[in-house]
This record gives sequence, C-alpha cells and structure tokens, in this order.
Amino acid sequence: MKIDINSDIGESFGRWKLGLDEELMEYISSANIACGYHAGDPMVMRYTVKLAIKHGVKIGPHVGFPDLMGFGRRSLGVTPEEYLNYCLYQGGALQAIARAEGEELNHFTWHGSAGVAMQYNNEEIARAAVSAVMQFDRRLIIPVMEGSQGALMTREAEKAGIKVIKRFPVDREIGADGRLVSRKIAGSVITDPEKCGERALKMIVERKVTTFEGKEIEFNAKSILVHGDTPGAIKLVSTLRKKLEAAKIEIVPMNLLV
Repeated sequence: MKIDINSDIGESFGRWKLGLDEELMEYISSANIACGYHAGDPMVMRYTVKLAIKHGVKIGPHVGFPDLMGFGRRSLGVTPEEYLNYCLYQGGALQAIARAEGEELNHFTWHGSAGVAMQYNNEEIARAAVSAVMQFDRRLIIPVMEGSQGALMTREAEKAGIKVIKRFPVDREIGADGRLVSRKIAGSVITDPEKCGERALKMIVERKVTTFEGKEIEFNAKSILVHGDTPGAIKLVSTLRKKLEAAKIEIVPMNLLV
C-alpha cells in the first residue's frame, strides 16, 4: 500500500515565525506552501521551495484570502472573479519562485476560509477555483476532503477533467456528517500523536474513521493531511510516519497516486 503525507508549510513571514518547517519536511511527501496572503512572504517561499527540493518533497500553492492578521481563517465576502484572481496571483508567485529553482508545481490547494468557501454548496466559488487551476495549469492535482465536505469540489473538478486526490485531515475531528468539526469546538484539533497514527492506519487498512460522536463511517483517502500549526506537529508526523512504515505502507508524493 502507498499513501501521501501532505502538510501546510512556509507559514512564517517577516520576523514572525510559525512552525518548524525544517523538521517537518523530513517526514512529508507533499507540501502546501503559503503564498503571502494568509501567511508566507517571498523570502520564506523561496527558502521553503529549496527545502522541499532538498528532501524530494513535491510542492503546490496554498492560497488564502488576503488576511494576515486573521491567518486566512476569517470569512471574506469575495466575488467569484476576485476569488479566481486571488488564486492566479498567489499560484503564479509560487510558480515563478519554483521555476527559478528548477522545480515545477505538483498540486493546488486552498487554506482556511478560502477553502471552506467552496466546500459548503457555493457552486460559483467552486467553479471559480477550478477555473483558476484550468487557466493556471490543468495538469495540477486538486486535493479535496474525502466525504461530503469535498463532494462539490470533486464534482466540479472532475467535470473539468482535473485530477483530484481525496485526503484525510488526521489531526482534525470528523463529524458524523463527514465534515470537519469546527476549530471553535473543544477537542476538534487532535494533538495526540498515537491517536493520529492509529486513525491513519484505520483509515488506510479498513477505509473507516471514527467520528467525533463515536460513530464509524466509510472514509477512503490517499493523502493524509497534517497541519503544520497543530501543537506538537513534529512529534505527530514523525510518529505517524513510523507507524505507517512499520505497517509496510510506502510514503510517496500524491502525483504517484492519481
């Protein structure tokens, strides 16, 4: 069996430091790099790209709303045209830096409220997101949440002929409806490395997850997402990788799984 370990990374900017990118990069196979709107800056972006190349990690833009103060987790009322252009602007910035280092992009992802905006039945925003990838580079993969939360984006991407990969946010609780439990709810972020490792193994081997309410639901993903800003992220992802490798599960970039 094979699986991708995917993480949000490059989220420092200026004198503000977030995450332990150097350590995290040792354990992942695909990286979502912040592009300066919710986090990141040109210096951090280029350093992160170099770091990814060093470790053989595939990269993609992690685009967000222009909201550094709110870390891109506040909802902004943007039009589909604005949303599309935000995507092109940020993806283009990372592409320029990647190509300056002799690297190409692999996938295209959205952060925080920019991701939520297209997941909750907002078809216009979902179509704008897919249109941005089509205009940017239709060969890129779109990671989407497995289950009902990613259903709209999956449908729009597949209609456009864009490859998708289902992913499992191992450090976040999933509700019985198949959607992420809000960060505002106590216990929605999972920081126990052992629990995350067991959740990942259960999902890979049994194709099931235990929800926040204690119910088992079907869940079939090929990419495991670890948030770089989750407390103890390094211990979490290192434990996760060790458990998967011990179970003879190979860690590979997502482009080898679609």
